[in-house]
Amino acid sequence: MTIPIEPQRPQLMQNDPFSKPGYTDNFYDAVGGHDTFVKLIDVFYDGVATDPLLRPMYPEEDLAPAKRRFLMFLEQYWGGPTTYGEERGHPRLRMRHMPFKVTPEAKDRWLFHMRKAVDALELPPLYEGTLWDYMERAALSMVNSPSAP
Repeated sequence: MTIPIEPQRPQLMQNDPFSKPGYTDNFYDAVGGHDTFVKLIDVFYDGVATDPLLRPMYPEEDLAPAKRRFLMFLEQYWGGPTTYGEERGHPRLRMRHMPFKVTPEAKDRWLFHMRKAVDALELPPLYEGTLWDYMERAALSMVNSPSAP
């Protein structure tokens, strides 16, 4: 039995990433995998740890469990290991955040710290924009309380 060999794709333009052997359509791998997401989470939680509005939303004295959960979630969401689902099941993000009063101000503080974290990664613009777009949409979807009067 002869297995047909896929013909080489012509290079569409100089430095065409789709023609290079290292191309991947997996965001997780494309941005650097585990190390990239660890850095994102570390920088983000460095800010959360000292934020008077957000820190009370993390009841554990040590932020390590929250960091681990968020890391697992983001890695799985972006195409990495499926540890989050194996350990915790479906994310149910809105349900898991309902015990906390997530106001528009809390969302803004969350995005402030996440912006610093995303910037720290120094990703190429396409990846940075893709990641940031998701973070903005996710943060907005977690708002469950009006602003305090």
